[in-house]
Amino acid sequence: FEDVITVKHYKFCPMCAAPMSEVRPDRFECSLACGFVNYDNPTPVAAVVVEYEGKVVLAHNRSWKGAFNGLITGFVDHAEGAAECAVREVKEELDLEASPPTLIGVYPFERMNQIIIGYHVTASGPITLNEELDSFILVPPEDCLVWPAGTGYVLRDWLRGQGIEPDMIQMPKR
Repeated sequence: FEDVITVKHYKFCPMCAAPMSEVRPDRFECSLACGFVNYDNPTPVAAVVVEYEGKVVLAHNRSWKGAFNGLITGFVDHAEGAAECAVREVKEELDLEASPPTLIGVYPFERMNQIIIGYHVTASGPITLNEELDSFILVPPEDCLVWPAGTGYVLRDWLRGQGIEPDMIQMPKR
């Protein structure tokens, strides 16, 4: 995993071009008080444990280095609910029909300035990957390993709900 700088701030106000001032960590205001404030709020992301033919779908994103496989994820669009996003992402990325999502939990992912909203769905149909993904694996729930970051907690909590205490993989030092 690569470090990602997530603080999104402006040196100059996008409304009036005056210098911005940091009034507290992650909050920047226009120095001329035109009213613009950049709060750097976290971005909501839906993460989906997709159960397909009794197994968990883990996929590899083309942009990831290494052989890591993860959950299906996507940013929640404007005017879209997180549950809707979960179903949409399963359709877009795997071309599967998803059952109504069941909420697993909500998780902060500070390194990426995201709030992860985890869901479980059962899905059906033939898997067809979209352009974002280059491979997938199907893993029996009892064989799933979880990772100590971000969406790994979603999978961990779903597995625990199934009566499975998963093993945690060690992540490489950054």
